[in-house]
This record gives sequence, structure tokens and C-alpha cells, in this order.
Amino acid sequence: MRCPYCGNEDTQVKDSRPTEDNTAIRRRRFCSACGGRFTTFERVQLRELTIIKTSGRRVPFDRDKLMRSVQVAMRKRPVEQERIERMVSGIVRRLESMGETEIPSQVVGRLVMEGLHSLDAVAYVRFASVYRNFREAKDFEEFLEELSGPVKTIDDEDEDL
Repeated sequence: MRCPYCGNEDTQVKDSRPTEDNTAIRRRRFCSACGGRFTTFERVQLRELTIIKTSGRRVPFDRDKLMRSVQVAMRKRPVEQERIERMVSGIVRRLESMGETEIPSQVVGRLVMEGLHSLDAVAYVRFASVYRNFREAKDFEEFLEELSGPVKTIDDEDEDL
């Protein structure tokens, strides 16, 4: 593993342990060249996934990008990081178990919406405002009216794809 500080390719693992939800291995590493310490994570990847954007462009699936977008929605919300991590891991497992290597971005968005709805209503609305491209206050009002009704799950919308 290359050192993120000096680029040295000779780093040593000092400690390995599973993450709290047992979906990854956390490794503490040490660079013998510069003395830097850093952490890496090793996760199971069942298949290479490609996301098909609404423009038709294809991009490799990036778990870290998914985590960042969820964390933006969850910013300053009283939800433990472990619950967020479990939600993201669950989304990744669902994507990998769909049996498809190319997945429309709308499917990922709906899975995130489902997960956020069960974690935190404010984060759910924040994410929806970007995912559904709200342009004015009326869009929020309409969405909040929908929110009081039943939540559609990805399974409910599979026929639409």
C-alpha cells in the first residue's frame, strides 16, 4: 500500500481488526520512510458496478462518493456514524445482489431515499431536495405533503424501470 504522505510503496500493517458491523477490515499502517500513520479499509466487492447517469454517461460505482453524499444530507444530525455506515453497506449489498453490473443512477437515489427515510426525516428532505432538483419553496411544500403519505420502496418502483 502506497503511503499517502510521501508515496513510498513499502508500508507496514501495525493493527488489523473488523469494523463494528463486520463488513470490512480496518488496517492501521505505518510508513517506514516518513513515519506517517494512516488507516485503510478492506471490503468485499462481489462485482464491478457501473452507474448509468441520466445523461447516459457510464461511471464506475464509488462507495466513497455514496458515503459522502449521505454524510452531506446527515450533516449536524443526531445519528451515529455506525448507523450511517450500516445503511450505506446495506445499499451497496442490495446493488451488488441485483445481478446487474450496470445500474441506473435513479435506482441508487431511491435506495438512498429509502435508507434516509428510516434514519432521519430532515436528512431525507435534504437529500430529496438535491435528488429531485427542487427549484423553489413550492417544491418543498409538495414533497412534504407526499412525506405524510406511505413511502414508496425500490421494490414498489421496479416495474417502472
